[in-house]
Amino acid sequence: MNESHVTKIAAELGIKQQQVIATAEMLDDGATVPFISRYRKEVTGSLDEVAVAAVRDRLEQLRELDKRREAILKSLEERNLLSDELKDKVNGADTLTTLEDIYLPFRPKRRTRATMAREKGLEPLALLIFEQGEIDPVSEAAKYIDSEKGVESAEDALSGARDIIAEWVNEDQQVREKIRNLFQEKGIAKAKVITGKEDEGSKFRDYFEWEELVSKAPSHRILALRRGESEGFLSLRITPPEEDAVVLMEKLCIKNPGLAAEQVKAAVQDCYKRLLCPSMEVEIRLASKKKADEEAIHVFVENLRELLLAAPLGQKNVLAIDPGFRTGCKVVCLDRQSKLLYNDTVYPNMSVRKDEEAAGKILALCSKFEIEAIAIGNGTAGRETESFIRGLGLPKEINIVMVNESGASIYSASDAAREEFPEYDLTVRGSVSIGRRLMDPLAELVKIDPKSIGVGQYQHDVDQSALKKTLDDVVISCVNAVGVEVNTASKQLLTYVSGLGPQLAKSIVDYRDEHGPFKKRAELKQVPRLGPKAFEQAAGFLRIRDGENPLDSSAVHPESYVIVDAMAKDSNCTVVSLMNDTAARNNIDLTRYVTDTAGMPTLNDIMAELAKPGRDPRKGFEAFSFAEGVDKLEDVTPGMKLPGIVTNVTAFGAFVDVGVHQDGLVHISELSDTFVKNPSDVVKVHQKVMVTVMEVDLQRKRIAFSMKTGQKPAEGPKKNKTASKPQERQKQKKREQEKPSPFAGNPFYEALKNKSFSAKK
Repeated sequence: MNESHVTKIAAELGIKQQQVIATAEMLDDGATVPFISRYRKEVTGSLDEVAVAAVRDRLEQLRELDKRREAILKSLEERNLLSDELKDKVNGADTLTTLEDIYLPFRPKRRTRATMAREKGLEPLALLIFEQGEIDPVSEAAKYIDSEKGVESAEDALSGARDIIAEWVNEDQQVREKIRNLFQEKGIAKAKVITGKEDEGSKFRDYFEWEELVSKAPSHRILALRRGESEGFLSLRITPPEEDAVVLMEKLCIKNPGLAAEQVKAAVQDCYKRLLCPSMEVEIRLASKKKADEEAIHVFVENLRELLLAAPLGQKNVLAIDPGFRTGCKVVCLDRQSKLLYNDTVYPNMSVRKDEEAAGKILALCSKFEIEAIAIGNGTAGRETESFIRGLGLPKEINIVMVNESGASIYSASDAAREEFPEYDLTVRGSVSIGRRLMDPLAELVKIDPKSIGVGQYQHDVDQSALKKTLDDVVISCVNAVGVEVNTASKQLLTYVSGLGPQLAKSIVDYRDEHGPFKKRAELKQVPRLGPKAFEQAAGFLRIRDGENPLDSSAVHPESYVIVDAMAKDSNCTVVSLMNDTAARNNIDLTRYVTDTAGMPTLNDIMAELAKPGRDPRKGFEAFSFAEGVDKLEDVTPGMKLPGIVTNVTAFGAFVDVGVHQDGLVHISELSDTFVKNPSDVVKVHQKVMVTVMEVDLQRKRIAFSMKTGQKPAEGPKKNKTASKPQERQKQKKREQEKPSPFAGNPFYEALKNKSFSAKK
């Protein structure tokens, strides 16, 4: 363990060095972040997931820095350039940027103007001029005229000398550091439209003439500018005022006034324009991109976490519908274990006859499969299908829920879907995914590439490697926080369990298919290639409901079973009784069970689990309905107050779905009556909100919302007078309710209407 790494990480994170050492040792031994933070609190001093991951990431960065340092030292030594002073500088560099600045003068170079000047023997002249003594540069330069070497005049000699000086200035560590700081503090991002691209690049119109301090520019703007540049619509430069840079460099390089100093000034100006400015611009572009990536990835992660931990409906019999007009609505029925029982296609909203046929099928399926909830995809024809279903007069106990289907088509065409449903087409697979998302969002969404789920901003523009690593972390965190039922989990879900991965997940599923459901956690040890280490890492996060050992359905790790058994024995009861008897648990003196490996943090976790074994940390499910009569963009008018669901949170605001197939934006300035710095402080993905319509742009298909109280909407033409008057809508609704059902007389409808329904427990 590198002591300097330990000291640095402990100082940066504000934790003890022993915590860093213990965490690093477990990580190096193959332990996962969830396992360390959940089951090794005594060892780490109760570091949480965030702190453990921070230790891991910083350790990786410092080790990468050490690898680069070793490569540089090896290169310098092989070329006989490594002095003791240079070695100390290299070893003392604490950032990659500083390390590269130190190495720059010694880096093998391509043939440059300075190289050619040195070949002409002009370096002594450059040294003489750079000393800036009382000399006449022209007279001194005349001494170096040599036609054979290509130095035809004194000006040729001076030009070569300035090239050498320019390279020295460019490679000076202090100069680079000062100019780098100037770029960071005063660098201005300037964007202009490429001539002839004005019409094609309309989506970048806001940036056709744009200037902004890069240090103040928000992440989404940096990424938008870069995308406009990469797509060929914008030209982008990031530089500080040139005069400020040159003045700063002259202060560092000019020693004395005089003729020699004038030559140095000329070299400095050339250095900045030709060498240093392009180099620093590349750096600032990379640095600003990295910062923007980090912010965008953070937004994505927060959104994804909320989506993965959305409230599950739970184990219910579900009828799921993937809506459609011309091709009809694909309907599937799933049992409480999400197994596909039946599929069909219905064609509502096409004709009276088709409506009656569709109604009959839906009603019959609800009766036959004892349906407890209906999931409807929110894509094309979603609201129309929802209205149709709600008009069937189904029992109130059947929840009708609109489900966000983003990414369902990606899953339906994936290898995982083909493997799971080889005999069914894409539409059936997509419908199954919609139904399962309602039952357990986490279990279904892990099958889809997070980038296809539809949350975040500019996710395709950020560093894909960093994005994948961070998204994997959040998926792993969510999966292990909730726990996984090993007897029903898919291979994809098991893959994210601590200590497993794709191969072991497949082995578990194969073993389960061959030998039947697992009866106890210990049986996992019989799975091929699942050794003691993997079992230790995974066992606590795997659940076996109704297994032989009641603790197998909880988050109590098998290594702690002996402690619970001792507690039960000392309390003269069984483990089951201990789990059900609050008084018995309250009488336990935990200090009696403290050991070298299990301290009070572990014992407190055990007691919490015994009180609520296998508890789900996710919120309880709440039904939600969009406003009636507002089904398409044309129904929306300024002034309306509409219920909606937050579908995405970005750095500049939140997008809200109000059921019109087009999400609207609540700009950050409209999220609250008070100042909002970070939208995620106010709203979360999947949160239910009430918004006021501020503006509707039918041509661009945009809606502006506000969540402020008492906000006056922008004036605009009323597109639908009836829809904008609540009283009229209520009257219309009443008239519709008084009409006889179009399905009256249909045997399926009458049978279901007269049947007494109750939700299955």
